[in-house]
Formats: sequence, C-alpha cells, structure tokens
Amino acid sequence: MTENRFPYPAYPFGWFQVAYSDEVSVGDVKPLKYFGKDLVLFRTESGQAVVLDAFCPHLGAHLGYGGRVDGENVVCPFHGWEYDCTGACSKVPYGTRQPKAARIRPWDVIERNGLIMVWHHPEGAEPMWDLPEVPEYSSDEWTDYSVRRWKIRTRNQEMAENTVDQQHFHYVHGAKNHPQAEARTEGHMLFASLNPEMETPMGPVEGKVQIEMHGFGFTVTRFLGLAETLLVNSVTPIDEEYVDARFSFMVKKTGGADITRGIGMAFIQEIQRQVEQDKPIWENKAYVKPPILSDGDGPIMRYRRWASQFYTNPEGVA
Repeated sequence: MTENRFPYPAYPFGWFQVAYSDEVSVGDVKPLKYFGKDLVLFRTESGQAVVLDAFCPHLGAHLGYGGRVDGENVVCPFHGWEYDCTGACSKVPYGTRQPKAARIRPWDVIERNGLIMVWHHPEGAEPMWDLPEVPEYSSDEWTDYSVRRWKIRTRNQEMAENTVDQQHFHYVHGAKNHPQAEARTEGHMLFASLNPEMETPMGPVEGKVQIEMHGFGFTVTRFLGLAETLLVNSVTPIDEEYVDARFSFMVKKTGGADITRGIGMAFIQEIQRQVEQDKPIWENKAYVKPPILSDGDGPIMRYRRWASQFYTNPEGVA
C-alpha cells in the first residue's frame, strides 16, 4: 500500500455513460465534465447525439455555455463559428478565409438502451468492443427506468470489486447467509453470480443475482426470485477524485400496476440502502496490493487480473 489511496490510473478505457437519451432533445446543447475534461453534448436536427471537446479553437469559448444547434452543426456563442459532427469547422460567418486547422476532437458515441455512451481511451485508440441491446428495455413487460444517482469519491475499479467480494454482503448489508460468488471472464466481459439471503417482510428470501460487466462503464445486473428486477449500472469518472454513478432500474410487471410499483420500489430502496452503506467505505478505503485474503473472500484476484486490461499502464492493479 502507498500513500496514494489508489496506485493505479484514474481513467480506465471503455464505454461510459454521459447522459440519458431523454435528457437531450433535438437542438439541446449541454456542458459536461468527465475524465478530467470539459466536453459538450448536443443533438442535431436529424436526431444524432454528438460529443466534442468543449473549447472553440478560435478564442477558447466553451461551446456548452450559450452554444446552439444549427442543422447538423453546433455554433460557438462567441463569434458564430460552426462545427460539424466530426469536429471540423464548417463555417466562419465573416471574413474570406476559413482556417483548415480549426478542428475540435470528436468522441465516439453509442446511443442505446436509453443511454448516451462515449468511448474513452487515454491514448485515443478506437473502440475495442460494442455494447449489447438490453432486451428488457424495449419490452412492454418491464417498467421504464427508475433512476438513482450518486457522486462518489472513489474509482470505477473499487466499486466494481464489490461484485465478487462475497463476504461484504453479510457484514455490510446484512445478508443472512455468507453468499458464494462465482465469476468467469471472456475478454472485456466478466460474468458473476451470487446468492445473498436478504430479510424481507415475508421472512428470509434467497436472492439470485446474475451480473454481466462490459468493462467498467456498463453493467447489467438481473435480480431473480421474489421480484424480477434489472439494473443497468454505469459509473463514469468525473476527475481523479470522483465518479458519477447512475443506477437505472426496471421491474418486471406482475399482478397489476400497484403491485409492480410496490414490489419494485421496495427492492430499489433496498439497493439504494446498500449503496449508501458502501459509500463511506468506498470514499475512505485504500487499495491494498497485494491483499491478504482468506479462503472465503471470493474471486477477488481473478477480478483484479481481469480489471488490469483496462489500463494502458496496468502497473499497480493486480
């Protein structure tokens, strides 16, 4: 362990959420700050969501504050220079010379499952994998998203490690059993399953949890059993200190709207309670390398070896 809480890089590579689709209407322009950078998000008249670096290369105005959409371009609020979806300057509204060097860095964007995701790589490498469609999202048998969101002083790897830390479900969250975690990896994906037994008004109920991680920025968790619930979890680094954690819940409709709402809200409140229990630990713990583990801790080292692939400099991870 070092004096730094985390001896590994703050910004892993992968796909990360920067907004929900319904937060950005046609013509909207929004400032963002992720990965320690200022960004601008806008939706063109054709409906495309676009993310660019924020600052106009002319005289440095932030396009997210006062910028506007004109067709497929974003217009700088300072002098009216226009930039297209590739970040190229497509129009200077005065003068006779259009500077060819006026270009803003574009970000790769996927808009899927109601989320706007960007590809981040510290060295600018192209996307290395795609993101799946979540079938429940487009199914009438499931509710719309119910969203919970936190700003947490931690890093992606710390939060995701809880997935395989089977004992913390008992000691932090009050699971009545000592859950067993199983994990396997396939390239950028990690699959895990757990069986925490939680107390409910009807007595102890064994939960069945299936987790599918696509790097650090997109995780689908399915809770089976008493109430079928789906969680789309996206955690995006803001800077070297904080992450933006979005939890998007869907509940399978069963027994009428009131019953679905009641069961769903109770379950969502339970997961929210667990995050609030985890938060002070995440915000104050340090990364121990190597950890001193017991045989009942779960596949933590397998997880860390998998995690190391998402850094251009993985020293300090596993």
